[in-house]
Amino acid sequence: MYIDLSLANLINLVFIGAGIGICCMSIQQVGSGIHIRKEVKGYFQLFFTLISVYISMHLIRMLLEGRPGSVYSVAIRVVTFIEFLVSGFMIYMLTLLILFIASPGKMGRIMNYIFLVFLIVHSIGLIVDQFTNFYYYFDELNVYHRARGYAMSNMMHILMLTQNMFLLVKYRDKFDKRLASSLWIYLLTPMGAIVLQLAFQEIQFIILTTVICAAYLCFVISRIQLERYENQQKEKERLDTELTLATRIQAETLPNIFPAFPDRKDFNIYASMNPAKEVGGDFYDFFLLDDTHLGIVMADVSGKGVPAALFMMVSKILIQNIAMMGNRPAEVLRRVNNQLCSKNKTDMFVTVWYGCLDLETGVLEAANAGHEYPVLKKADGNFELIKDKHGLVIGALEGSKYRSYELMMEPGAKLFIYTDGVPEATNANNELFGTERLVRALRMKESGNPQEIIEHIDSIVKDFVKDAPQFDDLTMLCLEYSGQKRG
Repeated sequence: MYIDLSLANLINLVFIGAGIGICCMSIQQVGSGIHIRKEVKGYFQLFFTLISVYISMHLIRMLLEGRPGSVYSVAIRVVTFIEFLVSGFMIYMLTLLILFIASPGKMGRIMNYIFLVFLIVHSIGLIVDQFTNFYYYFDELNVYHRARGYAMSNMMHILMLTQNMFLLVKYRDKFDKRLASSLWIYLLTPMGAIVLQLAFQEIQFIILTTVICAAYLCFVISRIQLERYENQQKEKERLDTELTLATRIQAETLPNIFPAFPDRKDFNIYASMNPAKEVGGDFYDFFLLDDTHLGIVMADVSGKGVPAALFMMVSKILIQNIAMMGNRPAEVLRRVNNQLCSKNKTDMFVTVWYGCLDLETGVLEAANAGHEYPVLKKADGNFELIKDKHGLVIGALEGSKYRSYELMMEPGAKLFIYTDGVPEATNANNELFGTERLVRALRMKESGNPQEIIEHIDSIVKDFVKDAPQFDDLTMLCLEYSGQKRG
């Protein structure tokens, strides 16, 4: 095969080879960048693919030029058509990038339509030129005499690039300085190369300059993406540290040292909480109101995460403070509800079960604000679900009233309270654990002490859920009443 090995063509071959190499390396680098957003990867992979096609068509045309025969003439015309068509889409891709970054709203849509019109006219002109003797854009102005449509196609490109420069000037405040510089380089350098080719008509400076400028633009955007990624990682590490601290603070606000009352022989209590996120909205609490009365709380705040944890802290403090004043359970819930409603701009709420156990008589007075049913085991019986009367959740409606009820706990009786994370634990088949399965599981270990019972339920629930994600906090408390005198 004959190839023109003139100095100009040798230079052009070097430019084309370097351009294709740079495009391939850029596509590979963009694809392997873990810090680069998916849409950015797709954009640049398409962008460099278009440039590669543009350069390849130019190379093929160089190899075909000068060869006699109608077949080669048709092939040159097709290759030239593809080359010029792709070059228009390359500029349009740059326009989309500028409009995406500038985000000019309605004006952006108008500018996009204008560019599309230019692109469509450019494409139709090329198509018409392939089937008529009409030289695209009055091609008698083709001073290079290289191919049909060459001169005026370049003029169209210059017009589109000029409009891109207008966008850069108009929306300059929207661009990072490094990104703006790389865009200006991409716009101005190829235009300078076109002018340079007026003096050196046979050397395709435009090819190499376009590729180098595109690679530099890609490098700058990738660098900006990397810096954002690194900043996001630093922010994530900071948030992880703060969440770890929040988890520790939350855990320390709940009674977590057991045995909780080592000098008491009249009762034994144990509780646990496993949040679905770093911090949760569930909480339990227990405290001695005086030497003969024990307060017990199980609650579940709506939502998850930090907001729920903050609401949980406020609710916990209010419940304990009002309970310590000697109020009965129904009154405790009523007063807590009114206080939370008065300053609850986030419309969060909390379900609460609160009970007060008389350690001398075994009478447990309790009230339920929309919480799960407690499970009670009498001294001579099995665990049974106590379907107590529910009041409205705390924080939903100011002025809500609640009703207290009594349970008798004889020596040997056990009480199990929990949040909805237990019965609503879900396995991979989307099956709920349920209260019936909970009661059966409790009966399997009803002779155990409170810690053994909770650890048993925790194990049963985890075995049921297996590898399915935990969607809700898992909180449980078990109380055993012995009625013995204080040691």
